[in-house]
Amino acid sequence: MGASLSGADRPFATFLMATTDAAGFPRGDLPEVAFLGRSNVGKSSLLNSLVGAKVAFTSNTPGRTRTVTFFDVALGSAKTAPLLRLADLPGYGFARISRAAAKEWPKFVVPYLEKRECLDLCVLLVDSAIPPQESDMAMMDLLRGAGRQAIVVATKVDKVAPSKRVSTLKVLGTALGVVPWPVSSKTGDGVDGLWQQVLLATGNTRRSQRS
Repeated sequence: MGASLSGADRPFATFLMATTDAAGFPRGDLPEVAFLGRSNVGKSSLLNSLVGAKVAFTSNTPGRTRTVTFFDVALGSAKTAPLLRLADLPGYGFARISRAAAKEWPKFVVPYLEKRECLDLCVLLVDSAIPPQESDMAMMDLLRGAGRQAIVVATKVDKVAPSKRVSTLKVLGTALGVVPWPVSSKTGDGVDGLWQQVLLATGNTRRSQRS
């Protein structure tokens, strides 16, 4: 289910580039929002739901995608100039990923998180259907250490029984130190609200208020 936004908030995303080299990152001429999480957390599905189009693709083998992929996003019309940029970071924490690939991750992803001046928001995705993971807590610590503004998004909330959602989110929030925002790419729950947070973080609140 895609985003139901309309008017000035409606996003139109286009692929910009994918790179495994920090030197190949695009010029920081737009506010950026980075999406990161474990390899099987549903990151591509959420990105597609946010922009209402299939721009991010899921590998058949979790942990195989090792690039940072950038998408430019225009608001209101595909013909307008882009106002923000989304960065899809490679997944982490998948058991089958090779040691060589795991060693590559810090070479360009960690510098991106620590030094990217135009990075306004990090969206850390965690799976609401499983207990808190050490790799997610370590990633949250990295973001705090880098001084990044971050929000935690609990994906796949449709897989959690309604009677258990409050307690599940509380456990995740206690472990990560941030109250998570629940979403479901399957049902669309929470997607529009998350997009409003992205707009707020990138300074697009005036456009949001005009819609």
